[in-house]
Amino acid sequence: MKQYVILADFTCDLSAEIRDDIGMEDYVRGHIHFDDGRDFSAGLDWDQISREEFYKILSNKKQRVTTAPSNVEEYYEVFEGYVKKGVSVLSLSLSSGISSTYRFSCIAAEQIREKYPEADIYCCDSRRMSGGFGLLTICAHRLKAAGKSMEEVAAWLEENKDRVHQMGPIDDLFFIARRGRITMGKAIMGSMVGIKPMGDCNNEGYTTVLANTKGMKSALEVTVRYLQETARNEAGMPILICHSNRPQYAQQLMTAVQAAFPSTEVCLSEVFCGSGANIGPGMVGVFYLGEPISPELEKEKAVMNRILGK
Repeated sequence: MKQYVILADFTCDLSAEIRDDIGMEDYVRGHIHFDDGRDFSAGLDWDQISREEFYKILSNKKQRVTTAPSNVEEYYEVFEGYVKKGVSVLSLSLSSGISSTYRFSCIAAEQIREKYPEADIYCCDSRRMSGGFGLLTICAHRLKAAGKSMEEVAAWLEENKDRVHQMGPIDDLFFIARRGRITMGKAIMGSMVGIKPMGDCNNEGYTTVLANTKGMKSALEVTVRYLQETARNEAGMPILICHSNRPQYAQQLMTAVQAAFPSTEVCLSEVFCGSGANIGPGMVGVFYLGEPISPELEKEKAVMNRILGK
């Protein structure tokens, strides 16, 4: 079987521990810009800025943080390094509905093929972000470790990426308001009574709120119940939990999920700079395989309404 590498980008939110465990050799970094003029190369570690400082900046309404993927030239350079060594490339990207990352990777791959006709590069649009993207990345590496070819892994990803679900609360309504997703008035009132929006992802990877719960204890309980009703896991594929600066709640959720799914591996990671700039602080989520996402999330909404007794 030909040698190949699986290259996800910096928004897959997989910790160093998980990357080591699955044999993730490399990934494509991105860029992050702060209003004070600082620009960093963004990756999957807190090597440029600490988690605490990063999320403190995001919580400051007077500051704005923006991110950008590697451009075409940077993707070209990464791809060329492997092609020159005779290694095929399976490139996984943040959802094309959210970012230009996938388009940049495709342009770079085409340019590589013009110079190196023998180059074997497959670009896959994950249609997910953060932990959903990370789960697909883990699954791809597990399939590779099981002896699957690049073509087989790519085919599995294309067939199953719409099966990736998420569920969990957001604990910082003020960041959501500053991003224009809700009014500041709703953020203030919701925070006062402990409202926690609960969402699954649509087919482009964006989170759609299915319900609001009150209090984090209730939110985590509903998360586990939703997972129990919608998960359709496959042998050898894990459940992934991610958080954006809420390690205590993430650990509570992990303990509950492990109790509910004792025969399934449960991985824990966090949201790094690339996704964190858009998600903001306060997210605790579980990412897993289920049935394909339904149109307008009609089935998922029905499940949530049943759980909440509506």
